[in-house]
Amino acid sequence: MSYYTNSSSPPPLQHPVPTHPAYIPEPPATPMSPQGYQRYTSSPSAPNYPQPVPNPSHSAHLSASYPSANQYQPQPHQSHLQGHIHPPPPVDFSAWGLDNATAAFGMQLGQSAVAAGQEYVQKNLGGFIPVSMLKHHFNVSNSYVLSKFRLLLFPWRHKPWSRNIRRLENGQSEWAPPREDLNSPDLYIPLMALVTYILLAALHSGLNARFHPEILGVTASKAIAVVLLDLVFVKGGCYLLNIPGGLSSQFLDLLAYGGYKFVGVIITLIAGLLGFGRTLYLLVFVYTFLSTAFFLLRSLRSMVLPDASATAAAVNPSQRSRRITFLFLVAVSQIFYMGILIRV
Repeated sequence: MSYYTNSSSPPPLQHPVPTHPAYIPEPPATPMSPQGYQRYTSSPSAPNYPQPVPNPSHSAHLSASYPSANQYQPQPHQSHLQGHIHPPPPVDFSAWGLDNATAAFGMQLGQSAVAAGQEYVQKNLGGFIPVSMLKHHFNVSNSYVLSKFRLLLFPWRHKPWSRNIRRLENGQSEWAPPREDLNSPDLYIPLMALVTYILLAALHSGLNARFHPEILGVTASKAIAVVLLDLVFVKGGCYLLNIPGGLSSQFLDLLAYGGYKFVGVIITLIAGLLGFGRTLYLLVFVYTFLSTAFFLLRSLRSMVLPDASATAAAVNPSQRSRRITFLFLVAVSQIFYMGILIRV
């Protein structure tokens, strides 16, 4: 029995009116073409859906749950708008079992000691070895280092040996830095060669099963003693022969020239580690000694025997002969220093 027996037609259907704004009914399906594309007889338009009736209670609930964008704007009283930076919180030394007052006193004492040390170095060593001079001797480039290695190992056909002079804007002149002059001495290669020599000596001892951590300190002490001995010998000879030269610049130049011998020592140690034999090992040592001696002989000549135009005092023949003898002694003495260094 049908439910609508006493009426000629069923009552109209009542569609519920949506009250939630997130509810969007799906649009009616459109006919599809056989190829799978939607087909429209006219331009599609938005379906005429009934507009939801706003619910005041629901809007109030949304406003309370999601604050407006204005609430996220920075307030003018914030510190970053006024340019103030909050200092970091003080370190709590009690976590390490230290008293905060004692730790703060220790930090203040350490800062005072560092400041006093810097002031002492500046007063006592600043006039002897200026920082600008150290920067000058470390002003190198990759191309300079490679060219310098080639010059140290093959100095036979290199010309000229005189150093270049650079004019400053104030009218004064100074030696060109190593980056701009291949004949200029530097401290970068001697320092790196010294560190490499110490490591190679430790490796040589380890391969012979006699390595000990003290070998690093002993080798470094021996290398520094050899460099200082060579420096004292050359500096003393320059003083006795009245060879002119600035104290700080000449000291660093002589220190750099004395450190170049480590390049030949390293080549000799590598030949010994590769096991080329005793004969080839001695031949490599003799060749590196000759190249180092010839390099020093030509490099120090401009300082020991300056040109007449470069110095005000003329060099008499007897003094010139003594300087030439001293120059050959400096070159020949390298076989003694290098012989000590290769004994690792």
